Amino acid sequence: MEQKRKRAAWVNWALFFGTMILVFFLGLLASSITERKAENEYVYKPKVKLSEFEPRNELWGENFPREYQSYLQTSDTTFRSKYLGNAPADLLAEDPRLVVLWAGYGFSKDYMAPRGHFYAITDIRNTLRTGGPLKPDEGPMPNTCWSCKSPDVPRLMAEMGPAEFYKGKWASKGPEVVNYIGCADCHDPKTLDLRITRPALIEAFQASGRDISQATHQEMRSLVCAQCHVEYYFDKHRQDAPDVQYLTFPWRDGMTAETMLAYYNESGFADFTHALSKTPILKAQHPDYEIFLTGIHAERGLACADCHMPYVKEGGQKFTSHKMVSPLENIENTCQVCHRESEEELRGNVYERQEKVKEIRDKLEIQLVRAHVEAKAAWDAGVGEKEMEAVLQHIRNAQWYWDFTAASHGASFHSPVEMARVVGLGMDESQQARVILARLLTKSGIGEVPYPDITTKTKAQEFISLPMDKLRVEKAEFLKRIIPQWDQEATTREESWGIQYY
Repeated sequence: MEQKRKRAAWVNWALFFGTMILVFFLGLLASSITERKAENEYVYKPKVKLSEFEPRNELWGENFPREYQSYLQTSDTTFRSKYLGNAPADLLAEDPRLVVLWAGYGFSKDYMAPRGHFYAITDIRNTLRTGGPLKPDEGPMPNTCWSCKSPDVPRLMAEMGPAEFYKGKWASKGPEVVNYIGCADCHDPKTLDLRITRPALIEAFQASGRDISQATHQEMRSLVCAQCHVEYYFDKHRQDAPDVQYLTFPWRDGMTAETMLAYYNESGFADFTHALSKTPILKAQHPDYEIFLTGIHAERGLACADCHMPYVKEGGQKFTSHKMVSPLENIENTCQVCHRESEEELRGNVYERQEKVKEIRDKLEIQLVRAHVEAKAAWDAGVGEKEMEAVLQHIRNAQWYWDFTAASHGASFHSPVEMARVVGLGMDESQQARVILARLLTKSGIGEVPYPDITTKTKAQEFISLPMDKLRVEKAEFLKRIIPQWDQEATTREESWGIQYY
């Protein structure tokens, strides 16, 4: 009898704990069902009628408030990781060697860290690279420079066509391109589906024998970024667009550093001629998408948005955060979705990869500075063009490989192995250039050429004879004169559009 009572007690306790566990999991199930029900019960009810290429982000915000409010957080520039982030930073001051490497090009005047999409219009207006033209149709940069700065661009391209949009100098479009990068750049206004609004990406796919319309939704979560975060150049020799600097991606034969260099070498294209070495230089832009594709995350099927625009929840609603920033700012919702290591360990993994690539890239920078300075010494000594031909080709190749790794955002983390390989190619090219230069200089009776004192940005700019005070005054006068006019014209134009409410 006693044994039966003990057995009954044990069974009762087991039933009790089993019931508690069952109730717990039923509670989780009920909570999950409630959340899913809340999500399913959400009905999109637009307040504002959006046109096909509505550029005003605040109007999109009327219809998609959660996404818009998260996007406004891109105005926060307080995040700083070990290497950049979105905090303001003068990259020429941090690395004065860049001034010499870009001597003869606008980047030697001004190169600030990118602050994010929210500041796209402000930053292109303020940078010294766009100069201070006396008239809106003057200045060094073409209208093509606006291509990735604003949702006004798809609107204007739809109205006049890409080639017509690219015509003329950048200042002439100042009153028309006023809305910072936003909703219409990537989304359909009626369905919010992702879409491509820049013809250059579509044309690049066509040139390489692919059809972008066949892209999956997951691929589109990277391709909308690839409209701008890519290597590109301004093709001045298109037969169908004469006298136009036509935005083009050099993807015809592939997206590696070597295939794009071969493409450029075949066409003879150069962004500028170096002021010291007279090398026809290629300025890499920001081949983020191309480099991302060579990394482990792309191999595992991730998209840009998975890490830079993680899913978040608010009031039972799940949506994509549009605060586009380094994943290191929000490791819990980015890295730790897949990885189980601590935040400290994951952050350390990123920095370790970045440090190792930067270490060898810095060595390549020094070699390139020496090559440019030594080439100038050779020219000054009277070395002929024929003798310098191979030197210039090696310097051109080396600087392309260096810039391919330096210009991309996050390249050292996205694909550290590939970046180390490309830097190695640059080291080989720069060494070949310097070996030939050593022979030419010795033949000309010149010994070792001293490395310049470029320990600060100011010293580096003085070394390449940049009149910085004059450039700053010209820019300030231009902004003071033209920006109020642009803003007034833009306000008048947008007021004429009106707003239609449902």
